[in-house]
Amino acid sequence: MRANPTYILLAFFLFCFQISTAQEFGKKGISPQKLKVDSTFTSSKDSLIDIKKTDIIVKKRDTIANDSIKPKEVIDGIITHDAEDYTIQNAKNKTITLYNEAHVTYTDIDLKAGIIILDYKNNMVYAKGIKDSTGYHQRPQFKQGNQESEQDSILFNFKTKKALVYGVKTNQAGIITYGEKTKRVNDSTVYMRRLRFTTSKKKIPDYYIQTNKAKLVPGKKIIVGGSNLVLADVPTPVYLPFAYFPMTNKRTSGFIIPSWGESNSQGFFMQNGGYYFALSDYFDLTMLGDLYTNGSWGLNTSSNYYVRYKFSGSFSARYENIIRGIRGLSDYQKSTNFNIRWSHSQDAKASPNSRFSASVNLGSSKYYRQSLNEFNSSQFLNNTLSSSVSYYKKFVGTPFNMNVTATHTQNTNTETITMTLPSLQVNMDRIYPFAGKGGIKKNAIQKIGLNYSMQGQYLINTTDDEFLTAKMFQTAKKGVQHSISTNTSMKAFKYFTLTPNVSYKDVWYFDKIKKRYDSEAIDKDDNFGAVINDTLSGFTRYNEYNFGVSLSTNIYGIFPIKKGRLKGIRHTIRPSISYGYRPNFADDYNLTVQQSSDPNDLLTYSPFQGGVYGTPGSGISNSISITVNNVLEAKVAPKDPDSDEEDKKITILNNLDFSAGYNIAADSLRWSTVRANAGTRLFKDKLALNMNATFDPYQVNSEGQRINKFNSAILRLTDVGVTANYAISSKDFEKKDDDDKSEDKNQSGNGAQDTPDVFGENMGITNGFPNQTNTKEDEVKETELYKAKIPWTLNLVYAMSYFDNGLKSGIRNNSLMFSGNVELSPKWKVGFSSGYDIKDNAFTYTRLNFSRDLDSWRFNFNWTPFGRNSSYYFFIGVKASVLSDLKWDKNKPPDRVLF
Repeated sequence: MRANPTYILLAFFLFCFQISTAQEFGKKGISPQKLKVDSTFTSSKDSLIDIKKTDIIVKKRDTIANDSIKPKEVIDGIITHDAEDYTIQNAKNKTITLYNEAHVTYTDIDLKAGIIILDYKNNMVYAKGIKDSTGYHQRPQFKQGNQESEQDSILFNFKTKKALVYGVKTNQAGIITYGEKTKRVNDSTVYMRRLRFTTSKKKIPDYYIQTNKAKLVPGKKIIVGGSNLVLADVPTPVYLPFAYFPMTNKRTSGFIIPSWGESNSQGFFMQNGGYYFALSDYFDLTMLGDLYTNGSWGLNTSSNYYVRYKFSGSFSARYENIIRGIRGLSDYQKSTNFNIRWSHSQDAKASPNSRFSASVNLGSSKYYRQSLNEFNSSQFLNNTLSSSVSYYKKFVGTPFNMNVTATHTQNTNTETITMTLPSLQVNMDRIYPFAGKGGIKKNAIQKIGLNYSMQGQYLINTTDDEFLTAKMFQTAKKGVQHSISTNTSMKAFKYFTLTPNVSYKDVWYFDKIKKRYDSEAIDKDDNFGAVINDTLSGFTRYNEYNFGVSLSTNIYGIFPIKKGRLKGIRHTIRPSISYGYRPNFADDYNLTVQQSSDPNDLLTYSPFQGGVYGTPGSGISNSISITVNNVLEAKVAPKDPDSDEEDKKITILNNLDFSAGYNIAADSLRWSTVRANAGTRLFKDKLALNMNATFDPYQVNSEGQRINKFNSAILRLTDVGVTANYAISSKDFEKKDDDDKSEDKNQSGNGAQDTPDVFGENMGITNGFPNQTNTKEDEVKETELYKAKIPWTLNLVYAMSYFDNGLKSGIRNNSLMFSGNVELSPKWKVGFSSGYDIKDNAFTYTRLNFSRDLDSWRFNFNWTPFGRNSSYYFFIGVKASVLSDLKWDKNKPPDRVLF
């Protein structure tokens, strides 16, 4: 009975589906000219694997002669085949041959080869390439869905389900495998000879791991025998007697190999060794530990989580027990520190009317200075740690919104901590209660706008020693503040804008201060008799209000100048004068207490002293404020007078501002200091220059205190500061085409007005894992020989401040900071950040970074050459996370100071 060729093709496709789940390894083309039938395909016993008699399944004859149920058809799609040259069907030998660009498809299965032969007499399917004078090409290529494989040839027995594959190449989970000879025993076991596997995507891999034999369970694992690492086809001494590689598209749990090193004060150490838990598709957990031979140790746990279209974030907590010296000796020191970091962000699509976010960085004040496994230079230079966790809610259909925030601010120098747990704020958007129909606002009454806000706080002030103890809550402050304000605007004297305003504030407290005199108490001078503060619980409140008015206008001065391309200069002046009045509310709430043995020696105090929102305003505030803003611009004609381009506006002076105040109610020193600041951008916005100065109209006495006497020169300079930011790169010297020029016109500066990254914060922390980098492995970089371009960037920041208090003067600081990077080649990068303190004649914190893209490998070297934080970190390893343990790293931790 003649076999149906479609069933033969179906069996072949089912086999290819199993082979496609293997991992990709490759060997350069093996092109057997003549392939003999292996005895394996006609024998029930495998020549490679011994099968016990007890494992043989004996097929028994069914006692039912004919089954009434018909077998289910397995063909559920259309099978098509084609060939470029010819298709031959040999009825005598029972074969079908497809030659040159042979192509067979069935459902989502696609097979291409030079030659495909179906031998339904011997139950064989054979696919191979074509060998001619140009070499061996049109190798069999199989594709089903996202699974692809390429091989030199395939021989398959569709009856025994066994196969031989020569020169197979597959790719799964980032590992590319090359097998010289592959034997498929059953659906779940494949044996491979002369196997190489790598993550390099080059035709000639820059590295691979080579072994003579391996067992593959498709989609699950690879078990290999003795193997060694080969670099650029040169075998290395790195050898493993056996290895196990899990093969899965999902994350899997596993051990993390620690890094080794030596420290001057801690001895030998192991760092960042532990275990990775792939808990689910939404979050993971990493637990690491550090051990030092002198007894120090550290624990670190971190987790990343991500839910698509909802939220993502990361959490980490670290604890260290640091020992220096030898127990029992005078130099023995011991300390502990910890650090907690949490970052959470919500997807904008999750909820348009509410938002939850978190950015937490808290812990010991000396953590970044003492830690043995922390190289984050930006935090090392920062004296403040801050955290914020907030939830925002917009009430649809109303002008109200709510924001609940928990904040934390920590000064690492003074070790003081300020926290709000929490802070609640309800705001009302500005409303116009007297607006006309359709929201029309023509006159002053219709322009009256009303704002309301309510804020409540639970404020904690504590220190490192009392943090997370019951004592930190005993001195907590709490209160609620209501604020209402309204204003409007109207034209006055044709060219002026008059803006009156009124505001009201109501403050609620839930405790107050009650002072009493205790004759038996001891004061700060060790004398008997002192004032004692008692905190009384209970609701209390105060309110205050103020009103004012401001008058402003714009003055334009145009000076036509026809010199070269310059057409004119425009000077804009925006003067403003405002008046404010607030009555004395403190007298209505102030109390008195005896402060010495003399009953007539009284102390006036406010019961709201130390409150979250302060105390009622003391004294009458009746003041006038004056501000003047100046802007200077130039109008320049285009280079080509015949072009259709419009005249270009260039800003000469961004701002030149002056501000001063006069207190009418004061009995002396009525004038405040005069403040001035100026800023501009030069050299096509590359240089941002800013200056600020403070002038005092009054003289000072011998103790440096202001006296009610004007200076002979009217204004005395007390402070001046100058900052200059300059950013330049190699792109600034390249010729730009029309598209680049049009983009520049749409940009307002290149960001030079912002402070550049002169501290090297963007270099990244050095103790990060290799699989956490955002390296684009698929990106191919090419180098132009003899015409190589070396891209570079340079950021410069100059800062200087000067003071004069009337008794002495001098320069507070005078420093130049710089940072940048140089791409010596498309794969070589050098980064640096440093500075020079001109006043102290010394270099500031300096950091160097060298990185090399080695295609499938990565090299990185971070070095802090000198200073109290001097250290280095060296790393070379495979980029792909699946082989991230194939690495070598070495580091010298900084010599931390405990006290």
